[in-house]
Amino acid sequence: MPRTVAILATLDTKGPEAAFLKEQIEAQGGRALLIDMGLVGEPGTSPDFDRQAVCQAGGTPLEKLLEDPTPQQSAPVIIAGATAILKEQLEAGAAHAVLGIGGTQGSANIATVMRELPFGFPKVLVSTMASGDVSNYVGMKDITMMFPISDILGLNPVTRKILANAAASAFGMAQVEMELEPHSGDKPVIGISNLGVITQGTFRALQRFQGAGYECIVFHAVGSGGLAMEQLMRDGHIGAVFDYGLGEIADEVHGGFRAADATRLTTAGALQLPQVLAPCGTEHIGLFVEPDEVPEAWSDHQWFHHNPIVFVPRLNASEMEAVAKSICERLQSTNGRATMFLPLHGTSRYGVEGGALRDPESDAAFFQTLRDHMPSGVEVVDVEAGAEDSAFVDRAVDRLIQLIEDGS
Repeated sequence: MPRTVAILATLDTKGPEAAFLKEQIEAQGGRALLIDMGLVGEPGTSPDFDRQAVCQAGGTPLEKLLEDPTPQQSAPVIIAGATAILKEQLEAGAAHAVLGIGGTQGSANIATVMRELPFGFPKVLVSTMASGDVSNYVGMKDITMMFPISDILGLNPVTRKILANAAASAFGMAQVEMELEPHSGDKPVIGISNLGVITQGTFRALQRFQGAGYECIVFHAVGSGGLAMEQLMRDGHIGAVFDYGLGEIADEVHGGFRAADATRLTTAGALQLPQVLAPCGTEHIGLFVEPDEVPEAWSDHQWFHHNPIVFVPRLNASEMEAVAKSICERLQSTNGRATMFLPLHGTSRYGVEGGALRDPESDAAFFQTLRDHMPSGVEVVDVEAGAEDSAFVDRAVDRLIQLIEDGS
């Protein structure tokens, strides 16, 4: 069977464009599978899975949805149906990539389907929304978004070229036979959370783990990164955790852009994976601002500009205590095989002696709250060092290796 690209589109409004994508894929020797995510109007080209099939797979007949054809009523059904069909095709080896085209509503629906597909399965979305903030579309999944320049309303010299590029991209990805399989080696893959303010420590940890024969996956802990790490634990790709950057918790508690969600910091404990934690990068939050702006609400705090548009205010003692309590609440399901290391000389390069956000009193309140509220299944160890100091990193790395080897 030729490599197959599934195409997601509302064929009543994007029929000619979907047909063009199919032609492009077939011209390269591939196969295209059209899935109609429309609801009303006549499809502009013939699908392989029509809207009746999609709605039926989503649990509600098309005729029922047409009684009240609103996005609020129809979108969940269409998304569920397209997801079910795609997963069935994927499991049968009949789809090797997915390519979607859409505007505002279509992109939201298609991206929701794509986020339900496995990591590593190629996902390309041509969207008029792609030049803005795409975080709500991509989430933590490996979705490639492409801006079509013009609206996707009729073929023209611009859209033909962009759509041809998109078809070639998706079909090219479909040729890759490498699979992302759950890890099955003797040593588990280690997930590492990182932030820019602790990167030197992460480099040292990475080198130490690799020197001991472990593969590692490093995640930028800015919300999506931490959530991706949690999901890869659930999927069986990560078997031990060096959770070194917990700034996502600070941002969730106090409204920063690095926030994840309530599942962050819960999975390793639930799965009883060996984990070492360090509350690094928690002394500040991250806020997007206009270049060099100082938000009025944070002007009475210590602050620093991480770069011209990222403002990082230092959290005070009570704010830090709230972060500590949230960390401890998330670890309630952790019952052993876990150690929290506290870098008493500062939780990031901003918080150590000479750092822009140094505040030993707030740090002390934070550490004490962690000690007071940490569940009994998590060992707490004080280290007289800063977050990036070799003495701190080496001790934490050695402990995780010990936890892994003692439990193997």
